[in-house]
Amino acid sequence: MFRTTLTAALAASTFLGTAALAQEMPGEGTTVRPVIGLIAEEYFQSRILFRALEDLGYEVAEPLETEIQTAHLAVGTGDGDFYPIHWGNLHQAFFNESGGDDVLEKVGPFVEGMLQGYLVDKASYDAGVTNLGDLADAEVAARFDADGDGKADLAGCVPGWGCERIIEHQLSEYGLLDTVSHNQGAYNAIIADSMARHGNGDAILYYTWTPYWVSGALVPGEDVEWLEVPHTSLPDGVEVNTTFNGKNLGFAVDSMYVLTTDDFVAENPAAAKLFEVARLDVNDISAQNKLMADGEDSSDDIDRHVDEWIAAHQTDYDGWLDAARAAAQ
Repeated sequence: MFRTTLTAALAASTFLGTAALAQEMPGEGTTVRPVIGLIAEEYFQSRILFRALEDLGYEVAEPLETEIQTAHLAVGTGDGDFYPIHWGNLHQAFFNESGGDDVLEKVGPFVEGMLQGYLVDKASYDAGVTNLGDLADAEVAARFDADGDGKADLAGCVPGWGCERIIEHQLSEYGLLDTVSHNQGAYNAIIADSMARHGNGDAILYYTWTPYWVSGALVPGEDVEWLEVPHTSLPDGVEVNTTFNGKNLGFAVDSMYVLTTDDFVAENPAAAKLFEVARLDVNDISAQNKLMADGEDSSDDIDRHVDEWIAAHQTDYDGWLDAARAAAQ
């Protein structure tokens, strides 16, 4: 009798322990396959989510690294489970061509208040160049000529990112094709040249976005200023809010979502809830990106930045995990 009771007690204890582990680690036994882009400054926010998934028991596979458009296609075709850097407005065309609402889900938002636009050095702005449309005047445009051809040199967007379509559309829409050259290529090399010219006292014109380290090195309101555009005009007649702090920047004020699939959401309620409730301040990303620009750019550095962010936001982070665990019950 005693032996039977003891065996039953041990079995019950084992069952309760297994049940507790299942509640604590709802992702146990499941491997998730992330897709990430080729921009190192996006690893920070991605790895915060990876860490949370691991804390929920998921095994996070080595990320598939690819171009932004291909990242969307990879999720849509099932070659990956999620892409954590989907810009809700900027990447809408990539979303549509990768299966759209029939296949894909935008979960979040993970990051809000993301900006894009055109900037000039503060001296040029204070001298009256406050609108991109001002560059239709050849004399004004020549102020930003870096190569001697008489046209303004715009440090622009890398082909394939999505922003290049908007810039090309707007240069045409605002009548700037004859006075502005859209310089494209490796963004960090192009913007480094602009920064060097700014350091020499030259006028500069460039495109950038936030969160990114550039606005920590060339600070809007101090070193540079955002330009307005003559009016909102986006490819395919898209209508979204492009105004920030009373200034029409010409690009959507955007949010970042975790792109995944309907099937993944249905099969992984804990991960889906994590993607829904996780929040990261845009300024935290910019601050981390500035650390990378200042030399803390190794993989170990980025992991340390993740550790430090989680420690500084432990209550919020634990709340994400609690919500995810509750969703799996």
